[in-house]
Amino acid sequence: MNKDMRFVVIGIGRFGRSIATSLYKLGYEVLVIDNSEKEIQAIANQVTHAVQFETIDEGALKRLGIHNYDIAIVAISDIQSNILVSVLLKELEVQRVISKAIDAPHGKVLEKIGVDQVVYPERDMGIHVAHKLTTTNDFLDYIKLSPDYSIVEILAPPKFIDKTLEKSNLQAKYRVNVIAIKSAENINIAPGADAFIKQGDTLVVIGSNQAISNILK
Repeated sequence: MNKDMRFVVIGIGRFGRSIATSLYKLGYEVLVIDNSEKEIQAIANQVTHAVQFETIDEGALKRLGIHNYDIAIVAISDIQSNILVSVLLKELEVQRVISKAIDAPHGKVLEKIGVDQVVYPERDMGIHVAHKLTTTNDFLDYIKLSPDYSIVEILAPPKFIDKTLEKSNLQAKYRVNVIAIKSAENINIAPGADAFIKQGDTLVVIGSNQAISNILK
């Protein structure tokens, strides 16, 4: 994927924070926007740009040159604000808009207004969408960010079992970031380097499709 691609993430909850910081670690330009000064201060050193203002402020979005960003991810939890911001982004001609939905009715509204992709992170324990990346059972679900860049849910390969994320070398060797680890008991969003991968765990990773495929080799 072209490293010149620019992302904007609007809404810095757990989902938005995980996406924004992971993209930045992978070397992409990431702008985050939130109406909370506290959240912006907390994430400012983990992304390219962090700006605080009311996210439904069309004038502020225009002044930021939001139409110059390739992909916008709307991670706002408030349904009304989420829909309004998604509409604004489409009207401002952002190339691709991906919006988080709280439930199926919310998702249907987002589809009606022309959002390019709807995801349901809370409903489906972090990351889960309807389409398959490939026919192999190793890939479960994914969020397509571009033709060659995705967030993918995979079964933890045997070579990573009983290792921490640091020891698994996923970021340094494979060039992917793990943004969640799902087990039968719970889900660990934005796991740290000491997070342990167990037999039967599901990894939610972000990276190029080629890099993700290399994990399974």
